[in-house]
Amino acid sequence: MTATAHSSDIETGSALFWRATLALCLGSYTIFANLYLTQPLLPMLAQDFNVSALEAGWSFTVSTLTLGLSLLVYGPLSDAIGRKWLMILSIGGTSLITLLLSQTQDYSTLLWLRGIQGFLMGGLPAIAIAYMGDEFSRKALMVAVGIYISGNTLGGISGRLIGGFVGDWLGWSDAFLAMTLVSVVCLTAFALLLPNSRQFKAKPLHPVAMGWDLLGHLRNPLLLAAYLIGGFNFFIFINQYSYITFVLSDTPYNLPASLLGMLFLTYLTGTIGSAFSGKIAQYLPQPLVIALGIGVLILGSLVTLSSDLWAIIAGFLLNSFGFFLAHSSASSWVSRAAPHARASANSLYLVFYYLGASCGGFYLDPFWQWAGWHGIVVGSLLVLSCTLLAALWLYQQDKRQLQFS
Repeated sequence: MTATAHSSDIETGSALFWRATLALCLGSYTIFANLYLTQPLLPMLAQDFNVSALEAGWSFTVSTLTLGLSLLVYGPLSDAIGRKWLMILSIGGTSLITLLLSQTQDYSTLLWLRGIQGFLMGGLPAIAIAYMGDEFSRKALMVAVGIYISGNTLGGISGRLIGGFVGDWLGWSDAFLAMTLVSVVCLTAFALLLPNSRQFKAKPLHPVAMGWDLLGHLRNPLLLAAYLIGGFNFFIFINQYSYITFVLSDTPYNLPASLLGMLFLTYLTGTIGSAFSGKIAQYLPQPLVIALGIGVLILGSLVTLSSDLWAIIAGFLLNSFGFFLAHSSASSWVSRAAPHARASANSLYLVFYYLGASCGGFYLDPFWQWAGWHGIVVGSLLVLSCTLLAALWLYQQDKRQLQFS
C-alpha cells in the first residue's frame, strides 16, 4: 500500500471493513486450527501407531517445517498473480488434506499428508496482511491487523480443543473429520465475505533480486540475531507443549485428550503478552523487552518442575506470556531494523520462527530420553540462556547506534 490514501481504500467501521476483516479472521482461524489440531492427540497417535513420542510429534513438526518454507514462495507469487484466489486455494487445499487425514490408516501416509498440508497452509498467513495493505486505509490497516492476529490465537486454541475433545470422545480420525466440517464452513464464508481486490497491481517476479534481499538480511548481524531469538524461542516454547502432553497423560495425572486440549488455554496469556509488548516498549528499549520476555519464559519453565498440576499450569501461563512478549517485540524489532525490503525481512523472520518449531522436538528428545520432563527443562534453559544473551547483545548494539546517530 502506498503512502497516498485512495478514495477506494476500505475505511475503519465500514461494511467492507467488517466483511474483509471477518473473512481474514475466519481464514486465519481455519489455518491455525488445522495446524495445531494434532498436538493434544500426540499420546493417542503414539499408542495407535506404535511410535515414540518424537515420532508422534512429527505429525505437528512436519507441518510447521513446510509451512515455514512455503512463506518464501507465496508472498512473491501473490505479488505476481493476485491475492484472493491464492488464499482460497490455501484454505481449500488445507481442508481437503484434513479430510484425507481422517481416512488414513498408515503413519507414513499421515506424515506425507501433513507435510503437503503445511505447504498449503502457508498461503493465507503469507498473503493476508499484503491484501490488507493493498485495500485498507492506514488507520483501518492498524486496527484490522490486531483483530486478524487474534484470529491466529483463537484458531490455535480451538484446533487443540477440537482435537482434544473430539479425539477423546470419538478417536483421532473423527477429530480430523470434525475439523474438515469446520474448515469447509469457514472456507465458504471466507470466499463469500472477502471483497475482490480493487487496488492490487501485479508485479513481475524477480527471483534474483529477491535472493539478494534475503542474503542481505542474513548478512545483517542485528537482523540475524532477531531471527535466531524468534526461532529458538519458538523452538523451545511450542515443543514443551508437545512433551508435556506425554507427562500429563501418564501417571499420576492420567489426563484424557480433552483435558490435554484444555491446557492450551494457557495461550490466552500470550494475547496479553503481545498487547503489553508495545506499552512496555514505551518505557524500555525493545531488546530489553525481548530479554524480559525470555526471562519470564525461563521462570515459567522452572515452575513446571513442580509435580503439582496447578503449578505446571501456572508455569505454562508464565511461559505463554513471556514467549509472546518476546516474539511480538522481536517481530517489531525486525520491521524497525531492516534498512530495506522490509516485507522480505519479516517473511524471513517467520521462516526462522516456523523452522524453529519444526526442529525443537529433535533437540529436546535426547533430554526427554535422559531425564523425562526434568531433562526437557534442562535442555530448554540451555537454549533460552543463549537467546537471553543474544537479546542483551542487541540492546548493547542498539544503544551504541543511538550514541553515534
